[in-house]
Amino acid sequence: MRPGSGTLVINIMSEGKAETYEGIYQCTARNERGAAISNNIVIRPSTFQRLPQSERVSQGLNGDLYFSNVLPEDTREDYICYARFNHTQTIQQKQPISLKVISVDELNDTIAANLSDTEFYGAKSSRERPPTFLTPEGNASHKEELRGNVLSLECIAEGLPTPIIYWIKEDGILPTNRTFYRNFKKTLQIIQVSESDSGNYQCIAKNALGAIHHTISVTVKGEDGTLICRAYGNPKPRISWLTNGVPIETEPPRILTSENTLYQVIANRPAFLDCAFFGSPLPTIEWFKGAKGSALHEDIYVLHENGTLEIPVAQKDSTGTYTCVARNKLGIAKNEVHLEVKDPTRILKQPEYAIVQRGSTVSFECKVKHDHTLIATVTWLKDNGALPNDERFTVDKDHLVVTDVRDDDGGTYTCAANTTLDDVSASAELSVVDVPNPPFDLELTNQLDKSVQLSWTPGDDNNSPITKFVIEYEDAMHEAGLWHHQAEVSGTQTTAQLKLSPYVNYSFRVMAENSIGRSLPSEGSEQYLTKAAEPDKNPTAVEGLGSEPDNLVITWKPLNGFESNGPGLQYRVSWRQRDGDDEWTSVVVANVSKYIVSGTPTFVPYLIKVQALNDVGFAPEPAVVMGHSGEDLPMVAPGNVHVNVLNSTLAEIYYWKAQSPSQRNRRHVEKKILTFQGSKTHGMLPGLEPFSHYSLNVRVVNGKGEGPASPDRAFSTPEGVPSAPSSLKIVNPTLDSLTLEWDPPSHPNGVLTEYTLKYQPINSTHELGPLIDLKIPANKTRWTLKNLNFSTRYKFYFYAQTSAGSGSQITEEAITTMDEVQAVNPRISNLTATAAENSANISWKYEGPEHVIFYVEYGVAGTMASRQVDIATQGWFIGLMCAVALLILILLIVCFIRRNKGGKYPVKEKEDAHADPEIQPMKEDDGTFGEYSDAEDHKPLKKGSRTPSDRTVKKEDSDDSLVDYGEGVNGQFNEDGSFIGQYSGKKEKEPVEGNESSEAPSPVNAMNSFV
Repeated sequence: MRPGSGTLVINIMSEGKAETYEGIYQCTARNERGAAISNNIVIRPSTFQRLPQSERVSQGLNGDLYFSNVLPEDTREDYICYARFNHTQTIQQKQPISLKVISVDELNDTIAANLSDTEFYGAKSSRERPPTFLTPEGNASHKEELRGNVLSLECIAEGLPTPIIYWIKEDGILPTNRTFYRNFKKTLQIIQVSESDSGNYQCIAKNALGAIHHTISVTVKGEDGTLICRAYGNPKPRISWLTNGVPIETEPPRILTSENTLYQVIANRPAFLDCAFFGSPLPTIEWFKGAKGSALHEDIYVLHENGTLEIPVAQKDSTGTYTCVARNKLGIAKNEVHLEVKDPTRILKQPEYAIVQRGSTVSFECKVKHDHTLIATVTWLKDNGALPNDERFTVDKDHLVVTDVRDDDGGTYTCAANTTLDDVSASAELSVVDVPNPPFDLELTNQLDKSVQLSWTPGDDNNSPITKFVIEYEDAMHEAGLWHHQAEVSGTQTTAQLKLSPYVNYSFRVMAENSIGRSLPSEGSEQYLTKAAEPDKNPTAVEGLGSEPDNLVITWKPLNGFESNGPGLQYRVSWRQRDGDDEWTSVVVANVSKYIVSGTPTFVPYLIKVQALNDVGFAPEPAVVMGHSGEDLPMVAPGNVHVNVLNSTLAEIYYWKAQSPSQRNRRHVEKKILTFQGSKTHGMLPGLEPFSHYSLNVRVVNGKGEGPASPDRAFSTPEGVPSAPSSLKIVNPTLDSLTLEWDPPSHPNGVLTEYTLKYQPINSTHELGPLIDLKIPANKTRWTLKNLNFSTRYKFYFYAQTSAGSGSQITEEAITTMDEVQAVNPRISNLTATAAENSANISWKYEGPEHVIFYVEYGVAGTMASRQVDIATQGWFIGLMCAVALLILILLIVCFIRRNKGGKYPVKEKEDAHADPEIQPMKEDDGTFGEYSDAEDHKPLKKGSRTPSDRTVKKEDSDDSLVDYGEGVNGQFNEDGSFIGQYSGKKEKEPVEGNESSEAPSPVNAMNSFV
């Protein structure tokens, strides 16, 4: 017996058999005032066993027994329901219930006995059916539960196959730690429910034939309690209440809710702040927010009778401290509670529906954002259950990855994120697809001579509908192991009527095809050998051509084994001359592809036909084709060949190009061949060159070769217009002239009569001026245009002419200024100088533009300086010249002193020692300064870089030599031109090479210019 109570506990499982405790029991309670005895309690062992339950058979919360579908073994006559009443310790039982399960055949017999034929077939029972709910009824229901209690929801469905039950919460997920499933998931229980558990719950019943759902709306309310005390008597009794022995007719207010309770809710959801109170008289309740807040009113808040403050839509600014105040006439009580409003948990990136092929990899993404003060847990579910315990499933921060996807991986994948306050979820379907499984159970029916019906059972389409079936056949007799295409049918068909050929040992196989691809072939069907028949077609590609002048070779493409239609395939070959009255000559040959007829006349047309036959009979009458016996070489050349300028004649033409009138010495002869159809007697010769001599002959060509050539015929082509000149360039541009040089046309096509030059100026806005026309003799290749405008651009058009007309033109542009067109560099060579007592004779050879100005610059070797344009008036240049003059004066004084002492003055050494570093020698080709060589003791006079405006020395004006006035190379000059003496030795003049020259040394002490 339990301590402190009157309950007797008998543990039958551990203390013996139940029969041992069979009997009548009574409970007696005693104290000093007396004793009380309970009613008799009869205990006897039960003879019934508890009915085992499963997904198919289950007991509901109301005690009813449900069968999702019945089986023959469910037939019993002793289904008994026991009801136990705990408070009264009694058990009641119902009368036994009988259940008989009738088989489908028995049911059909029963139905058939009571219904007409039409009604019977309309009422025929189905072996399988989609789910329907046994409880609760309808599509929706409602349930209320008190806060803190256990919420129990139940769904039981019937159907075949047995339905599976799933539970979800709309707009949320089921709380992980407080949710339990009972009775094979038919009952959902949530413990310690609160207002956040309110909402719509959905149970889903699903089997292979479909799915249904039922929505249960749950409301969780706060707990209210009412104690009722009713007393009757005469006179009427007075009722008073005591708490722990203390009368409670008057009681100061007390607040029962714990102080500083912290409430946390999600934004945009209701918040309930409790204020459980007690007092007599009944206290009034007021709520305040903050330390100095005013009383909260019904316009925004809801004040419940039990003291609870409801905030219908809590916002972030609802966070704070709330004070509950209870008042009655005996006093006042306060209590503070705290509210925190958190950001809702959201799924930013939901998983998406995916279709993947078997064996591939799929990834679901789920990005979650939550309040930073809460800890979120992300859980992945498959079909509302845990993920399979398989290493192919990997979960990282935001992704679920499934590798090597299998068929059973298809389903609903749910990303569930929950915190202590809220939960959200998002789901996506995964469909695993693949090529279909091969068809099976191939069967041949309706077997006829030339047709058969093939039927099959489709394999699984692997979640991608089959679009078509492909049927192939194998001919085991003629091509064993080689499969050929037979037919294609729609994906909805499972039979096909196939056309067959005679004498083929058929075997068939079927392949299914969907959007993913084609399945593997099915197993081959049974073999079916069709009867032999005569061939229904003849050989193709029949031809008759002679290989020799006296034979006819008949060839054809033979039938294959499939086309033979029977054993003993042969061919009957027939022929006769087309233009004769001979009968057909025929011969039967074996299964070959060629027959040679000998002794035929040369190149005679023949009619030919080839017919197939086998052991059963002949093929239909074949078509007649025409052939020819063998050819021989042509024996006669074409006659009457003649040519005019435009046309030539007949068959194949051999012609070659003879020497052109302007190219008599050419040895190479260009030979060309043109071929014409044998029926033609004239033809055109394209591509001839003007002003050329040709000769041609004509030959007959057949399959054997060429015949003799006709006599050569000569002809000439007239003149034509020339091609454009090969080149055109402008050289030696000056301020008012341009020189044009050109090369004649590469193809004059006749005798050139003249050249035409047209030119016109172009102004700064690119507008063209008047066009000037100029005729130039045909023997010219150079022409100079004078009196042109200064610094003007010109455009030139240049072309050649023959008696036939003007040819193509070539164009060019040039300008008369030196800035845009680089002038040809002048060249001076063979420069010589001979000195006399008071003069020098300088001569040279000039090559370059006309109308140029020459000047001669001379000075002491090694000190010759260049004079640049417009620098003579510059101050720095004058100073430099003064310094140079002073230096030369000092050198002259020193030389004079040494000369008076009788010594010889080493001019070359002195000049080398006192050379001015700023003075550089000049290059001859471009007028700029460069290095000069001191390999000799003397230097030539150089061309300067400045053109004097009014003083020139021209080659054609200086015919006299200074040698006539002096003593040759031995003469020397002082700074004013007088003779001052001789060197101690002489040197011979060396030969001139290139632009260099050799002359006697000239130690001149001051720079001068010839005027």
